[in-house]
Amino acid sequence: MRIRDLFDRYQGMTSFAPLGFELQRAKGIYLYDSDGRPFIDLIAGISVCSLGHGDPDVLTAIRTQAEQYCHVMVYGEMVLSPQAEFARDIIAALPDGLDKVYFTNSGAEAAEGAIKLARRYTGRAGITAQMQAYHGSTAGALSLMSDPYYTNRYRPLVPGVRFIRQNHTADFRFIDQNTAAAVLELVQAERGAKVADPGFIKELAVHCKSVGALLILDEIQTGMGRCGSLYLFEQYGIVPDILLTGKAFGAGMPLAAFIAKADVMDALADNPVLGHITTFGGHPVSCAAAAAGWKKMQQLQLHQRAGQLETVFRRQLSAVANAEIQGKGALLALHLGSDERCRITIRHCLELGLISDWFLFAPNALRIAPPLVMTDEQAVQACQIILEAVSRADRDLQSLQ
Repeated sequence: MRIRDLFDRYQGMTSFAPLGFELQRAKGIYLYDSDGRPFIDLIAGISVCSLGHGDPDVLTAIRTQAEQYCHVMVYGEMVLSPQAEFARDIIAALPDGLDKVYFTNSGAEAAEGAIKLARRYTGRAGITAQMQAYHGSTAGALSLMSDPYYTNRYRPLVPGVRFIRQNHTADFRFIDQNTAAAVLELVQAERGAKVADPGFIKELAVHCKSVGALLILDEIQTGMGRCGSLYLFEQYGIVPDILLTGKAFGAGMPLAAFIAKADVMDALADNPVLGHITTFGGHPVSCAAAAAGWKKMQQLQLHQRAGQLETVFRRQLSAVANAEIQGKGALLALHLGSDERCRITIRHCLELGLISDWFLFAPNALRIAPPLVMTDEQAVQACQIILEAVSRADRDLQSLQ
């Protein structure tokens, strides 16, 4: 059977219309199909592959660690150097108040752990989240999603969740003395890269402190340099009580974490003991790869590349008629006005050798989140493809009228 036949027959589906790109190999900013044709990867595995594909330092770290040991025990029971050393390096780069790391497998698990930690530490049950935010698809993380289309079939969800709108300070009334934590994205990625106003975030941080609620910032997509600094909260002049990190954090390997002040994090270790446990969280090979990726990203100053890429994409794509670019750094969305225009544009991009995607809550927007190692010249080439794809989409739509 062909590989595509195996895929269709044996794998669980996320939809009945998957991208269906049959991958042969990946290198740098390119994905190669089964015929060896290169495609520009404009989404980097949804903000994961910031170093591109096949970084030699990361591959060396994976091989070296795999030869020493892989999984040996559930997370947190044994002293493993890849975990301990990487945790030290992370904390050294973060401000005071973020003192301990809990490694998980994925961003969704980091969100789950953070919700449990906030409830355990505060003794409160309520959680406040943003409308049209995405924190994962597990039951707890799904409970933080406001859109009934994605949640109704899985009810009952975790109770006690209320929702606020981005940049609406009047909604702070939904964060009160019964709230364990407010969970926020500084850029609402799946809403089409909508950026939070600095004033809103600063007022939110003050309000949370005044009512005793923890502030959880989900920087799973915005972190690791993608928005112009190591973590985006640095640009807002605040420090969260709990930080979620993932995606690019693992340098292409499955790894995420929630990070908190020591006395907050320690609440998971007692009454009950084993307040959060994970078998493969902080896998030694993932931590070794992540540590190599972390070092490489700092050496290359990729957060600065993110800002330069934003400049290139905004300048080049300003030529698209009836469109708007939103986002920050190398997490951008080209809003094309209609779902159909975006869908057809994505199809033409694929025909022309570029892979992009849409957003859960913004199907009218084209996702732009390339590897941060993309050069200016490669970014211009990507933009030229997008411009041609939009032009073809507009002709297609005109022919249907």
